[in-house]
Parts: sequence; structure tokens; C-alpha cells
Amino acid sequence: QVQLVESGGGLVQPGGSLRLSCAASGSRFSLNAMAWYRQAPGKQRELVADITSRAGTNYTDAVKGRFTISRDNAKNTVYLQMNSLTPEDTAVYYCYAVELYTLNSYWGQGTQVTVSS
Repeated sequence: QVQLVESGGGLVQPGGSLRLSCAASGSRFSLNAMAWYRQAPGKQRELVADITSRAGTNYTDAVKGRFTISRDNAKNTVYLQMNSLTPEDTAVYYCYAVELYTLNSYWGQGTQVTVSS
């Protein structure tokens, strides 16, 4: 059973930065795609960014140019560097991963990001 543990959330002022981390453990295989989703109060969960095992990336339009997703395959860890944060980025951020070969998918427990002055 794969476990995903996020860290790095918190309270930040508008214009500030945060770096989220998600460490995966328990997988017998490498992880294929990894991603960050977010869910704001009263809204549906949405994809923020994803990254393939070969480091191909994709971003939702709202974060392009401000957020950067990266991964360290040796550590089974995915990161989300978030810059120029705005109150609209306030949400619970979830890590998501798909296991290679089995294609089983997993979610982290979420980490709160609050952007407020």
C-alpha cells in the first residue's frame, strides 16, 4: 500500500512563496505520473500540475508562470514550488500518484495553504 505524505503548507501573505513536498513510500514499483490537486471551500477538486516519470509537466492556466512542479525519483518525492501567491490560491492541496505497472492511484491526506494578509 502506497502512502503519500504532504508537507510545507501554511499561512503566507499575498505575493509570498511556499514549497510543498510529497513523499511516497510503500510502493513495490516506481511511480508513474505524480500530481498536485487543490480544493478550495465550496469548489470541486482541480488539477494544479502534473509530472510524468520522465519529467514532462502540465499546469492549469491559473498557475502557469507562478508554480513549478518537480520530482526526485530516487526519493519518490514530488514538489510544488509556489510563487507570487494570491488569495485565490487558498485551498487544501493534495498529492496524487499513479503506480507503474499496476496503475493503482493514491491520494495524500492534504495540506492547507492559506494566502492572506
